[in-house]
Amino acid sequence: MSIPKYEVFNTVIELGSLTKAAEALNLTQSAISYSISNLETELGFPLLTRNRSGISLTSNGKRILKYVRTILHWDEKMKQEAASIKGIEVGTIRIGAFTSVCTQWLPGIMKKFKEEHPAIEIKILQGGYEDIEHWIRNGSVDFGFVTLPTDKSFDIISLAKDRMLCILAKNHPLSVQDKIQIEQLVKEPFIIPKSGYDNDLTRIFKDIHSSFNIKFEMADDQAIIAMVENELGISIIPELVLHGHPHNVSIHELEQEKFRNIGIASTSLKELSPAAVKFITTIKNAIGSSKLI
Repeated sequence: MSIPKYEVFNTVIELGSLTKAAEALNLTQSAISYSISNLETELGFPLLTRNRSGISLTSNGKRILKYVRTILHWDEKMKQEAASIKGIEVGTIRIGAFTSVCTQWLPGIMKKFKEEHPAIEIKILQGGYEDIEHWIRNGSVDFGFVTLPTDKSFDIISLAKDRMLCILAKNHPLSVQDKIQIEQLVKEPFIIPKSGYDNDLTRIFKDIHSSFNIKFEMADDQAIIAMVENELGISIIPELVLHGHPHNVSIHELEQEKFRNIGIASTSLKELSPAAVKFITTIKNAIGSSKLI
């Protein structure tokens, strides 16, 4: 067995397609198929199920994937360490992040990092909170941005507190108030992030021990803002979401301040590659030296 076969297998799973994997790895699709078939022969059982809708892991494939990703992780770390010994910086960093971090934090941080470390490649996987936790657990990313608390098995770095703010239509009766009491919102038509993106509101709902009149669940922050603009309901969203985007809503602090705590999580911070450690240092410096929230 060889590392290239593991890379092919992992890329096929990450991209969900033999064709996309072939394009990403600059190989023919027949070469990809041959590599997977060869690996299956060596292991003695099928790894993938192929049908009209695409590919999926077999039960045995799922068991093998975590070991393949562990091997690739340590291979990447060894290459980076060897390059570092020779005074060369190389490597790839895979990061999981939710939308507001992708739009507000990462572009500037990545620009700064690439200026200092041009040979290091950065790959971003964007998703909801549950997606990111899943990617961290299965090794799809080196580390991910999360809201705290998160999975107790993760190593954590706390980064910043992000205020939760109430947004209303401009002509809403409550828009005349400077601050809003959460209890005033209980009967209002509420627009919330869909499951997997809604950790912050779930915590607020638990705090007041009351149910809200939920009308819509949306996956996109800007869709929530647009629906509030059009008087379809109200919402509570993180302050970071509102930065840098045009909007026509009335924004209010909550009488009892609520925050989401943003952090970085990894299965093991000690086992991160040198490139990933450098990127985390850049993140911490950027957040510590500027008002990102």
